[in-house]
Amino acid sequence: MSNGSVRIETFEAAGFGENAYLIWRAGQTFAVAIDPGGEATAMADRLAAEGLFLEAILLTHAHVDHVEGVAPLVARTGAAVHLHPADRPLYDHAADQARAFGLSVDPPPPPDLEIVPGRELVVGDFSFEVRHVPGHSPGHVLFYLAEAEAAFTGDVVFAGAIGRTDLPGGSMRQLMTSLREGVLTLPPGTRLYTGHGPATTVRHEAATNPFVIGQFGGGLA
Repeated sequence: MSNGSVRIETFEAAGFGENAYLIWRAGQTFAVAIDPGGEATAMADRLAAEGLFLEAILLTHAHVDHVEGVAPLVARTGAAVHLHPADRPLYDHAADQARAFGLSVDPPPPPDLEIVPGRELVVGDFSFEVRHVPGHSPGHVLFYLAEAEAAFTGDVVFAGAIGRTDLPGGSMRQLMTSLREGVLTLPPGTRLYTGHGPATTVRHEAATNPFVIGQFGGGLA
């Protein structure tokens, strides 16, 4: 996807079906990765093919499907890892999370920088607004890139659905508050790049998501 000079490429992993994203600007040499999952090798190959330097890895949260590619991507690129501190316990136990699914992943390196919601996060010449949207996990955040009318929402909301809240640290009440205050207050045309499934928009989810609107039995948000 391209919005002006901003390029956004999706990498969908097999297995968990997790979406990871690369963001860069045409004509420049740096890039940002969000939630590198099982397709980290393909992401690194894409960076090399485009001649891009990966400056940062931004994590919406630390469930294993969103961080399993951190170690190999850091090994290939040396990028700095950004994580909200409330998800550090999940991050530090990524290998244990994987074993619960019968899988094996390399433990990710310690995060380099703590994400601070409400503070502008500048990477290169990209400026992300960071919003704390807990409920799926305690330290879940979204990254809003206004110039591209894009938000990277992790597992808070999907096209026609919401993230699960039955994992440790999850809360349906918190998730609904996050939807109401953190997602639906974005500009209606904002494209939501979700952690699983197709992208959607704030306008579409506000009008049709059954967990949001009363006529479909929702109204929780």
